[in-house]
Amino acid sequence: MDLDALTSARREEWRRLEELARARGLSGDQVDEFIARYQSASADLADIKTSAGRTPQGDHVSTILARSRLRLTGSPDNVLRQIPRFFVHQLPAALYRLRWTTLAVTLAFVAIVAVTAAWIARDPVLVATLGEDWQLEQYANEDFVAYYSEHSELAFGALVWTNNAWIAAQCVLFGVTGIWPAYVFVQNAVGLGTSGAIMFAYDRGADFVLYILPHGQLEMTSIFVACAAGLHMFWAWVAPGRRTRLDALASEGRALATVAVGLVLSLALSGVVEGWVTRQDWPWALKIGIGTLALAVFLVYMLVVGRRAARAGQTGDLTEYEAGTPRLVAG
Repeated sequence: MDLDALTSARREEWRRLEELARARGLSGDQVDEFIARYQSASADLADIKTSAGRTPQGDHVSTILARSRLRLTGSPDNVLRQIPRFFVHQLPAALYRLRWTTLAVTLAFVAIVAVTAAWIARDPVLVATLGEDWQLEQYANEDFVAYYSEHSELAFGALVWTNNAWIAAQCVLFGVTGIWPAYVFVQNAVGLGTSGAIMFAYDRGADFVLYILPHGQLEMTSIFVACAAGLHMFWAWVAPGRRTRLDALASEGRALATVAVGLVLSLALSGVVEGWVTRQDWPWALKIGIGTLALAVFLVYMLVVGRRAARAGQTGDLTEYEAGTPRLVAG
């Protein structure tokens, strides 16, 4: 297909469609013309995208069609269609894009926690810098375990959920700085490693591991995903590729903001496990199994459903109808 020839032949028709889309009132004949030109322009856009891919001409026609579609429907897409599209396509696709970065963040986090815990626990002088002996002993023998039952199930679950959801949202939304996700990542890793060092130094390492595993599997994975999303935002600004930095940030911001919404839900599930399961006097195999099942549900959604959505061409970004074309050009 000769794109220039098609543009020259259709320019007046596209201009007329734009006029009809902007007109305040249409007669019966104009409505018929409007629909016919809309269908013709849609076919032209399909030909352009099939033959030439992404082009300024295609973006221009897409903009006209979006405006015309709003004129024809008179309202945005039905929310009953938006919700399934969000959870079946947009959210899992956005999560799937983060899989390798999430894995790297996870491995780095585990390494920092292990090194911090081992380094401090093996040196009594370092342990002593963390507090008085009686305070550390009370933390290891009483406070660490008591933390999970000092509030009611509902209050404790809501507390940890809102706190973790706020941390995850900040990692995504402030990720463009590149500093905040790294700060949250290192702060949490060192804090958890220090807590583990105290527990192991006072021979309570088993409690440390057992009380964290039920809820911590999904909770920490969600935070890792949030950090990965923030780093992707930062990289879109640093290396936008062929896009402008503004276009790259807008696209990544729309796609990865969906991740923040999804993580609110995954952290709600981990909050339920932490509030209702971790404190129970059940066999540890059962409690850890429940936490593992919660993580498995999240990973299947992220990797299996996400892979299917990605293969269908989804990126997590809004549809062109919802977001509009990212580049405006003269006709």
